[in-house]
Amino acid sequence: MNIVTGSTTALITPFKNGRLDEQKYAELIRRQIQNGIDAVCPVGTTGESAMLSYDEDRRCMEIAVEVCRGTGAKVLAGAGSNSTAEAVEAAKMARDCGVDAFFSVAPYYVKPSQEGLYQHYKTIAEAVPELPMMLYNVPGRTVVDISADTVIRLFDDVPNIYGIKEATGSIERSIELLSRRPDLKVFSGDDAIDYAILACGGAGITSVTSNLLPDMKAQLVSKALSGDFAGAKALNDALYPINKALFLESNPIMIKAAMYVAGLIDTLEYRLPLVPPAKENLKRLEEVMKNYTIKGA
Repeated sequence: MNIVTGSTTALITPFKNGRLDEQKYAELIRRQIQNGIDAVCPVGTTGESAMLSYDEDRRCMEIAVEVCRGTGAKVLAGAGSNSTAEAVEAAKMARDCGVDAFFSVAPYYVKPSQEGLYQHYKTIAEAVPELPMMLYNVPGRTVVDISADTVIRLFDDVPNIYGIKEATGSIERSIELLSRRPDLKVFSGDDAIDYAILACGGAGITSVTSNLLPDMKAQLVSKALSGDFAGAKALNDALYPINKALFLESNPIMIKAAMYVAGLIDTLEYRLPLVPPAKENLKRLEEVMKNYTIKGA
């Protein structure tokens, strides 16, 4: 399998007059590639996937594949739903668009059992056996936690499930998974603890902050994976203030605002029910951003 590891960016989705800004989306992806990111992730939480139409999902994936073709950068697309049948269709669409791999968020709202989670993911993966798949565990949003036992069961039983994006905020969870299955590819899904997860044996990150600072995030991962943990920690420490500022409100509210402030997107548009940040939070973000050099801005 042509799996994806390393530094990956959970792409924002730029809008213009309420529609997907395709030209700007392509520009943002090119900037990621130019600054050393290993893969881009269209149609995830940061991309406002819950508010995109299926046609917009497809177009985001198509643009990502088109821009990354021949560059060495890969596409790790989001393809999830609280409905297993819909998640299967999303995974098939990702495959047909030519992505390298996909991740699928735990089914939100319905609160399935661990057996339900197992069957959900097994069904999706077996529908696209040729496409590498990552689980995506973010209980703060889905209200369901994919237990370590369920992750390991899926990894052992389903050949194309190769990893997990861990966004529980728990270092212990990553340690447990890697101690039990060292070959499982664990990604950090929380910017503030990228270094800690990589130092414990993680295989990569999926970052919100790298929309803004792809060069620093790519270097952090490269250093950690090559064994330069002191260098990786120094970068993680330097990024801590911006990592925190970007989560003053629900993601992707702050990262989109940061991209607009930096001049990387032309308009600050969200899909309802998301709205622009409070004035005091925007001011705090602007103050923190002054401490960073934002390439390409």
